[in-house]
Amino acid sequence: MRLFVEMGHVAAMVLVLVLACGSAHADAIPDNWRFGTGEDGLVTASLYATNKLITGGGALSYSPILTIACRSTGDRRWTEWLQLRDAVSSSRKITMSIAIDGGSKFDESWSVGPRGRMLVRDGADGIKRLVSASRLLLSWRFGLLSGRGEADFNLDGFGEAVERIAGRCNTASP
Repeated sequence: MRLFVEMGHVAAMVLVLVLACGSAHADAIPDNWRFGTGEDGLVTASLYATNKLITGGGALSYSPILTIACRSTGDRRWTEWLQLRDAVSSSRKITMSIAIDGGSKFDESWSVGPRGRMLVRDGADGIKRLVSASRLLLSWRFGLLSGRGEADFNLDGFGEAVERIAGRCNTASP
């Protein structure tokens, strides 16, 4: 009888350890990430920039939002976008300057989304290059005479966020 009681204690301790490890794994993604799933099967993870942009004649400020996404139905393609409050003046494409982990800047073309307030880049390669990164700096022109915008992101938990999205999309991580 005593053997059964001792085995019960051991089993209870193992259960507590398993739950603690499972909870530690679930908490591996920092609180600054926001996850969502749309009705159209779009699974997203969003992150606010660490810096603020001034809008409204200097009266208001906001942080741009970087979102990575995968569609869980149909064509399971990856995409990323930058959400802004101020519109860029371009209507189709915009040149985005990118620096990863303080490295050299490089330029690439991003699409301009609805009302010029979303800058979009399709493809898994853009997300793949950020999985092991810790910092992302994006820079763009709002317009010919409007100046530049810049968004600085702390990418802690990026790899875990990509894994979580991949799992919900039933696809491999980039």
